[in-house]
This record gives sequence, structure tokens and C-alpha cells, in this order.
Amino acid sequence: MPNLKSRRNFIRSSATLSAGAFLLPRVPMIVPSSFFTKDAPSNKVQIAQIGCGRIAMTHDLVETFKHESARIVAMADVDRYRLEAGKKRVEEWYAKKTGKASYIDIKMHDDYHELLVNKDIDAVIISTPDHWHAQPAMEAALAGKHIYLQKPTSLTIEEGRSMSDTVRKSGVVFQLGSQQRSMHPWPQFKKACELVRNGRIGQLHTVHVGLPADPPGGNTTEMPIPEGFNYDMWLGSTPYIYYTQDRVHNQKDIESRGGWLRMEQFGAGMITGWGVHHIDIAHWGMDTELTGPIEVEGSAQFPKTGLWNVHGDYEVKAKYANGITMLINSKNPNGVKFEGSNGWIFVSRGNVGVTASDPGAGSGGQNKAFNASDPKILTSVIGPNEVHLYESREQHLNWVDGIINKKPTISPAEVAHRSCSACLVAHAAMKLGTKLYWDPKKELFKDNIEANKLLSRPQRYPYGTNYVLNKQKK
Repeated sequence: MPNLKSRRNFIRSSATLSAGAFLLPRVPMIVPSSFFTKDAPSNKVQIAQIGCGRIAMTHDLVETFKHESARIVAMADVDRYRLEAGKKRVEEWYAKKTGKASYIDIKMHDDYHELLVNKDIDAVIISTPDHWHAQPAMEAALAGKHIYLQKPTSLTIEEGRSMSDTVRKSGVVFQLGSQQRSMHPWPQFKKACELVRNGRIGQLHTVHVGLPADPPGGNTTEMPIPEGFNYDMWLGSTPYIYYTQDRVHNQKDIESRGGWLRMEQFGAGMITGWGVHHIDIAHWGMDTELTGPIEVEGSAQFPKTGLWNVHGDYEVKAKYANGITMLINSKNPNGVKFEGSNGWIFVSRGNVGVTASDPGAGSGGQNKAFNASDPKILTSVIGPNEVHLYESREQHLNWVDGIINKKPTISPAEVAHRSCSACLVAHAAMKLGTKLYWDPKKELFKDNIEANKLLSRPQRYPYGTNYVLNKQKK
């Protein structure tokens, strides 16, 4: 793993020639004064971006770029058009920020494995489609790179377990993109969870989670694979299937929402896409961050025609060992509502979104972002001897600070996995339409063979988390 401190020390060098080593005369080394300043590249966390699509270019890179302790140095993508567009945009950002047209030369890689072997790279941001989350996170951890991973953590619960265990054993600093935990731009989520944890609504008994749903549709017509796009690698561990743009993404409209988000081959739909955000907050308020439900039942509408096949409207009821019931559906207002014996608190993003496609963004304040049965609850002060939750200013900065100071982040791997696994357990209930009994310790369904089949998927060689694990055993 790259050592940041060692790079901050004075660089000592000696030279030898292979034809017969001999010492060169000592010459004073002239180093620019900028080498020793806080703005020197050696004083920053050197970051590579894996995936140059919508979330990377409109959120992850934008937020990371703001922080002086971080420096973006490389990018990887299987789509050459997006890779070159990403390089150009980041270099323009730095040119404008520094006033130097050639301040940085972002290194491009068609295969992210190439940047993982670069010892000068300290960390990676993984902003790929859902089916390409767990594998590169595992490989980055094994390469000693710190990881910022977009949610959800995995395509299956088995993948998520492998990822979390690998990160834990590696000791790298991990952060999930569950940015609702951080104070910027939504301080209301932490406040809501602290109020609930400190009994301001009495005994918590029910949590309502409102999530969006995706529409059916999509063009099923087979199309030629675009030039410069490694479609086979993009499919990764999932089965090979013919190319059509609505199955993947619009190559040149980087900021549009990709069709893969509506394909079960690559993800579970909004139950994980947005569910990880709100169920993570529900877990935070419920004090169940390292476990999951014990009973779950659900139903959902799944498209019968068209290309896109993730769920439409749905309802899920999940019960936790502490007696709290979580009700998840697509009809509630987008957000999380905590109900207790003495009142309720509702929290959402309101009109502040991350991307233009955020549900609720620009809704004109139809639902208050922070509300309660009694307004006085919201202004209640948390005392010094009460529960104070981890405070993070901004999700990406919290990660970078964690790397520099060798401290855990606000969204570590196991907490991230548990948020995702709760969503995937709910998805299993939606698919099977029956009541399931879940063991969160063993991560198995009790007495249900069909449900346990949904914990993993066959993986297409040479891709997938199983491939990574098998390589480690050899």
C-alpha cells in the first residue's frame, strides 16, 4: 500500500549504471519550493476514478475535486468515449482551479486492473453499474487501495459478504456513497436519528420507508456494439446477451440515466438503488446497523413486456429482533418516517438532490424535508450524556480524512453491506411473494430452498467475486 508519509519526506536518490556501477559526483539537488507546500502533489491523497459515467461526473468527482487534500490522477472505463470525455473534463477543472493549462495529465486506462498495480495511487472511487461494485472493491482492497464505493455494495448478498470480509482483512479505509449520513448537504438525517435514538418520540415501534419505482419499457432491438466499447467486460460476471443501447447507457449523453438501472441482470431496481440510502438511515435510527430483519414479506409488480424488467410498485413488511417493524413501499412520500409511542419524525432530502433524476428534487417543497408530530421535537437539544452519532461534514471528505488520519469512516464496509443485504432480503420477498424468515447472523433464509437460491448468482468467467477469491487461494 502506498505510504503517504514516506512520499512527504525529502526524496533521496542515487544513480548507478548497469554497465558497471560507479558513483556520480555530488551535485546539489534543486527542488521547486512548491514541492514542500501543502499544495504539493506529495501531500495529497492520489485518487483514481473507476467508471466515468453519470454518478462519477456529476457527483463523486465533483465532490472529491473540491477538497484540497485529494488529487485525481487517473481514470478507467470500458467505454473509450466516456473515458476520454472524463479526462478532458477533470483536466479542465484543474486548469480553471490552478490557472495552469497543463497542471495535470490524467492517465487513462481501458482496464481498471492496470491502475490497481500503480504504487503511486493511494485510493479509488468506484462509480460503476451495480453488478461491477463488489469485484473491483475486493481487488482494490487486495491491492492496498482505499475505497469509495457507490451504493449498493453488491448484486447479491453472497458478493456483499465476500466484499465486506475482504475489506476488513485488508485494513484499507472504506466509504460507501450513503451520503445522507453526512452533514452536507442534509444535516437533518443525522439530527432525526439522534432524536429517535434519544427517545424524543418515545419507544420506536414502526419505520415507514418511501421509495420510488421504475417504469417498464425499453427498446429490445439488437444493435451493433459502439466503437471503443468493451461490451464483454461491461457485462462482467453476468450472462452474455446481445447489445441494445437501452440495456446499457447512451454512450455520448453521459449525464443521462442508464437503462441498466432497470435491468435485473445488473441490479434489483429501486429497492436497492434508492433503498440502500433510506434503509441505511432507518438502520441508523433503529440502532440495527450491523444486523438485519428476521422476518420479511412482500409483493411487487414486475413488467410482462418490454426490455426493462425490474420491479414497479411494491410493498414490503420487515420485522427486526428488537421488535421494530419496517414498512417499505412505493406509495409513501420519499423519505423515512420514524413512529414512536409519543410521536413521529419524518426526514427526506427535500428539494436538495445529488443528480437531476433524484426523486423529490425540484418538487417545490411538497413534503417538508424535516417534520415531526410536534415541532418542538425538532429543536430538542441532545445533551452531553446522551447518544451522539458520528458526525461527518461531507461523505467524500470524511473518506479522504479517514485515509490521512487512519480512522474509520461514517459508512464502513460492514454497515454498508448490512444496508444492502436488508434491501436484497426485501427483494427476495418481493420476487417470491411469501413470508420469509431470515437469519442475519448466518445470512441464510430458514427452511426455504428457493429463497436461498437468490443469495448468489452464477458468475461468468473470468469475472466475478468468486474468480477473485479463487485467485487468492492459488
